[in-house]
Amino acid sequence: MDYLSKMIIGGSLLGAAFGVRAETLPPNIVLFFIDDMGYGDLGITGAQGYRTPAIDRLACEGMFFSQFYAAQPISSASRAGLMTGCYPNRVGFSGALSPMQKIGINESEMTIAEVLKQKGYACGIVGKWHLGRPEPFLPLQNGFDDYLGLPYSNDMWPVDYAGQRVTEASNLPNKLRHPALPLIDGNQVVRELWTLDEQAELTTLYTERAVQFIDRHSEQPFFLYVAHSMPHVPLAVSSKFKGKSEQGLYGDVLMEIDWSVNEIMQALKRNGLDDNTLIIFTSDNGPWANFGNHAGSAGGLREAKATTFEGGQRVPCIMRWQGVIPEGTVCNQLASAIDILPTLAEIAKAPLPANRIDGINILPLLKGATHSSPREYFLYYYETNNLEAVRDAQFKLVFPHQHNTYQEPPGMDGYPGKVGRTETGAALYDLRRDPGERYNVIEQYPEVVKRLTAIAEAARQDLGDDLTGHKGEGRRAIGTVQE
Repeated sequence: MDYLSKMIIGGSLLGAAFGVRAETLPPNIVLFFIDDMGYGDLGITGAQGYRTPAIDRLACEGMFFSQFYAAQPISSASRAGLMTGCYPNRVGFSGALSPMQKIGINESEMTIAEVLKQKGYACGIVGKWHLGRPEPFLPLQNGFDDYLGLPYSNDMWPVDYAGQRVTEASNLPNKLRHPALPLIDGNQVVRELWTLDEQAELTTLYTERAVQFIDRHSEQPFFLYVAHSMPHVPLAVSSKFKGKSEQGLYGDVLMEIDWSVNEIMQALKRNGLDDNTLIIFTSDNGPWANFGNHAGSAGGLREAKATTFEGGQRVPCIMRWQGVIPEGTVCNQLASAIDILPTLAEIAKAPLPANRIDGINILPLLKGATHSSPREYFLYYYETNNLEAVRDAQFKLVFPHQHNTYQEPPGMDGYPGKVGRTETGAALYDLRRDPGERYNVIEQYPEVVKRLTAIAEAARQDLGDDLTGHKGEGRRAIGTVQE
């Protein structure tokens, strides 16, 4: 292809010369989905002891979403919500799938990749999948053309916290049942990982494969999903960054992820694609706080991963699209990972899935209409199907439920501390004044409680609620393997 034609497809110099905004050409999309990265883990949100200059630069050149939520505060459910644009319980997901389970994303659900392929996008993924280990549930059977990564979390292996193979005497029976970590290329296992030194290669392997994908598909629109396994424990980092941060191993890992972002951005620039690529950078849930110095920071928000308090589910999100997203802006409107699918469908002019979804098109926010409110409320579901809270633009109503708590001394150096279990009563938090959910104002705002309760009751009729015994009518089945 000649240089002029490549510029037309890349949407950079030629578009600028004739005053054509980047959005008039099919944009490429790169979606970074980081594992267990907390709200406070970036330079722009207060990280200490290490720097994330490449990620911070994305925020300076794009938009930071301050009120952005993972679909649920745990891995598989969070990823199901991202990929389908649905609350995870609508598509049958809860918790984190284990390697032994014979379930996964139902073939009747459309993923982001399948939506974009309707418009000729090449779709690739590197990293963690965690939407089903059996082959029918892997990425190539769900719209992706290329895959290199782990099918589930990097701690789901027969290795203990010291990095040694588990034995009968290790008192870790669940780990003893796990196989070695399978590194999958396409549908085939190409390596088995048994050591932390081997895991230390992952961030670089994913990055190199992502760059190769960009180089191969530079002349057509593409969707690249970069789902890093880190900084989920066990932490492992390459020699390039080991010992480089003042924060220890966790800081080293975040510095390597920042390096990965920079490498991918450089690949876009080298191919003339930088001006017409939408970059999205976010996390699947909050930090796994009981791992102490091997965990991230919730940035002062309450609790952490595996809870529906803000520290478990509110995550940093940055979007950058030159010529469309205003540079250096902050969006304080409510948004969620489930909104990404319908937003990308609108950008690509692709039909939405036939099945009902819960995501909302937030393209007006990306274009700078940050005073508009496409999403009026958000539902916090956890456990199997517990509706634990609902929020609007300002207030969050919490329903009585049992929950994990990290108000215990954390572990150190890769070993977990105790996770407590406690119960909360009904509470209302003013998230504008009290994002840490410290004081209950339920008696002061009866009209707010009434309004949010009505939203919750409608959700219970639709999706059900185990806490109140509602079955719901709008839930669909998770996929299963036929024996």
